Amino acid sequence: MKPYLERVPPSPDASWSMLNRRLDDGIPFQWHHHPELELTLTLNSRGHRFIGDHVGTFDGIDLVLVGSNLPHTWSSSEKLDPTLPHVALVVWFRQEWIEAITKSSVELGAVAALVAGAGTGLRFSKASAIALADDFERLFELPAPERLLAMLAILNRLAYDAEAEPLSSEALVPMERDAGAERIDRVLTHIHQSYAREIRLEELAGIAALSVSGTHRLFRRHMRATISDYIIRLRIGDACARLSGTNQPIQHIASAIGYGSFANFNRHFRRLRGMSPRDYRAKFRS
Repeated sequence: MKPYLERVPPSPDASWSMLNRRLDDGIPFQWHHHPELELTLTLNSRGHRFIGDHVGTFDGIDLVLVGSNLPHTWSSSEKLDPTLPHVALVVWFRQEWIEAITKSSVELGAVAALVAGAGTGLRFSKASAIALADDFERLFELPAPERLLAMLAILNRLAYDAEAEPLSSEALVPMERDAGAERIDRVLTHIHQSYAREIRLEELAGIAALSVSGTHRLFRRHMRATISDYIIRLRIGDACARLSGTNQPIQHIASAIGYGSFANFNRHFRRLRGMSPRDYRAKFRS
């Protein structure tokens, strides 16, 4: 369940991208990340949502904003209406792009605050999802200039959703983009591809083209976490997905996500989830 770096296809007539995804067989589990923020409206589908180290359920309609480079996926279990497809309406946009727009427009201050707080991922209320569903569908029918204005209007309305709920742990979230952005992207990509095995600090330093201490400082500046804590949270997030979505034995899960010591796995899981892996599986399924 290693997340892969997804390359979002650019739009020929817009500065952001979108996808109208309709699937008969369900939304597949595809654990991935990308530099773009992602706003996804899911319709006519029931299943599980995985955002960073968050695991939750969705039922019928789900509206979520995913932060930059935050690993995520949805996974369907069934349709609500079997005669219609599973639907995922997806919008991607770069943080630098939306920040440039909001910084030059005081009217969009609420949108700026929304984007600034989206790094952990945000699940919006069902009421907001229902109210905006038709507007979201219409995005795919509008010409590019009107589409931009309609998308900004959607973001502005979401910015006032008082029931919006943060999802993942703050420690998983890139906090800034600066001259070291390309270095941290390379390091994150390697960690996301390799966290289920031992990753040596010298290995990451070589990828960042920095010293070990310089790589530590780069990581803490961008991620507000140590490298080891970031890897632990990725591993426990993977464990949560496996505990909730598979029947794999718990010891097998611990080994598969990189724990040679079952005791360490239990200790880290309790620290981050407040319960044992066995209790988590039982509570989630109940």
